[in-house]
Amino acid sequence: MNCSSLPHNHGHSRDAIIKTMPNEEKIFAVSQAIKQLSDPSRLRIFLLLCHYEECVLNIADITGMSSPAVSHHLRQLKSIGLICSKRVGKEVYYHRAENALAYTLYNMIRKLIKITCPKNNAD
Repeated sequence: MNCSSLPHNHGHSRDAIIKTMPNEEKIFAVSQAIKQLSDPSRLRIFLLLCHYEECVLNIADITGMSSPAVSHHLRQLKSIGLICSKRVGKEVYYHRAENALAYTLYNMIRKLIKITCPKNNAD
């Protein structure tokens, strides 16, 4: 068997298929972003920060979580570039990052919510 053929010939070249696939680094980055958003608390915080800029205490109050738990989730979301923060005096405010990953994931989540919850189309 030559290196460009597959075990079963379905009309596609192995090499052509491999060229269309993202490299391992890109696959890992996307996997990490999806992994972080697979946690319901982080997903809720991410969606909140897509619409509002908020501090830890307000996020904790809105989500019914403790401030340390919110801080933990914020660190996770920030480490993969989905959210950003800014300091104003003693207060730190968080919001969705202005990058393609955060924007695309937000839009994907909105569409998935509409598909899975057709009676509740709230964003």
